[in-house]
Amino acid sequence: MARGILVTGGATGIGLAVARHFAENGDTVVITGRRQAPLEAAAEKIGARAVVCDHTDPEAVARLLPRLPERLDVLVNNAGGNTDFDAAPADTADDTGLSQLAAFAQRFRANLDANLVSAALTTKAVEDRLAEGGAVVSIGSIAADKGAGAYGAAKAGLASWNLGLAQELGERDITANVVAPGYIAETEFFRDHLTPERRDHLIASTALGRPGLPEDIAGAVAFLASSAARDITTQVLNVNGGERGTR
Repeated sequence: MARGILVTGGATGIGLAVARHFAENGDTVVITGRRQAPLEAAAEKIGARAVVCDHTDPEAVARLLPRLPERLDVLVNNAGGNTDFDAAPADTADDTGLSQLAAFAQRFRANLDANLVSAALTTKAVEDRLAEGGAVVSIGSIAADKGAGAYGAAKAGLASWNLGLAQELGERDITANVVAPGYIAETEFFRDHLTPERRDHLIASTALGRPGLPEDIAGAVAFLASSAARDITTQVLNVNGGERGTR
């Protein structure tokens, strides 16, 4: 039987690879994103349904609900990214200390909204539609364990939030896990801020000596959403080529 799948941030990169995997396996897939043109192009390419949605906005998430299947077997909280890359450079030449602090707080909260609040808000909105035996998979980051300002803090918070979520959903036989990628090539994550030197350093830091690809993350998500992973919940699955290991 076809499963109902929601992939947030599904127009490009990791989200698109995840959505494509499920669509190719015959599932009914809805992808969301803030940019209509790339979202619709992606949906047409993989055979999914596209719905424009900003997952940091409660009103937008509420408007999304009527466009979703009544039953969701898998929720993939992928929307997010390091919002610092999109922020305009701060001009502090004439700023007072207070305005500088206000700008800092705004930028910090933007990362929390994009990466933590968005996942929590979306999950809360669809919790009644999550099917018994289903799965919630949220996309974290290696940054949660390396220290990366507000972005790393948001992803660390995502992993902590997932612990409580898994306890709540476990009563309904629904699993909740986080997949934490390392450096993943062929995405828009770094915008134009990744230098060739930095890219080479990230690859050299791995045990495998190669960059990760969106399909690597899609495979991990697919596993956690499969029947083979029914006894796995509350976990963070690191997919980073060995850049950062665990015991």
